[in-house]
Amino acid sequence: MQTFTYTIRDKEGVHARPAGIVVAEARKYASNATITSKGKTADLKRIFGVMGLCIKFGEEITISVSGSDEQIAAEAIQKAFAMNL
Repeated sequence: MQTFTYTIRDKEGVHARPAGIVVAEARKYASNATITSKGKTADLKRIFGVMGLCIKFGEEITISVSGSDEQIAAEAIQKAFAMNL
């Protein structure tokens, strides 16, 4: 399992456009990916789950990726977060 934390830098928090980009990136891989914020976890491949976490600016999230391509998936997802959120 690959895990990393990220602090949201977008002043609007996690909103539809960047969340959609990150979800689309996660869907490219066979590995399972989850996002955890404030003790709640959602499937990173499901936009409504991600949006339902109501993640705000400055909050720290944890991303966990597990599966056959977890290393490359985690790197790509982390890059998507850094470029969009």
